[in-house]
Amino acid sequence: MEVAQTAVEQLVPFAEEHGVTVSTELVSAPTTGDPVLLERSVSNLLENAVKYNIPENGKVWIRTGMADGALVVQVANTGQHVPAYEVNSLFEPFRRLHADRVDSAKGSGLGLSIVRAVVQAHGGNVAAVPRDGGGLVVTIRLPRR
Repeated sequence: MEVAQTAVEQLVPFAEEHGVTVSTELVSAPTTGDPVLLERSVSNLLENAVKYNIPENGKVWIRTGMADGALVVQVANTGQHVPAYEVNSLFEPFRRLHADRVDSAKGSGLGLSIVRAVVQAHGGNVAAVPRDGGGLVVTIRLPRR
């Protein structure tokens, strides 16, 4: 998926600054849509995966491919434990885990809400689950071309 590859290439310097290793498993998976918006969505997921990581030796994994007739982009990271009941609220505008709405040191809190809006506008869906050991696994599913 060219969109994911571009997003990863743009993220690598940011990840290196934060001591985060990015691992990729990118399998071509065609879909239709606005490449700029889709790339921004993948970039938002990757940026969050770096920002909300552990302080040392953090890891981010991104995989793309086809599953059950849909294009799938999955981003996972090491990070703090995320309670399952908190996950859905992370997709609401201006929401961040363990942060009040005024504290913007790590961002505006719009990243995941933008991802959800773009993915839904392309006929897909996005879901997140806590990762065993801490962090999140976020999965985007889009209709195949």
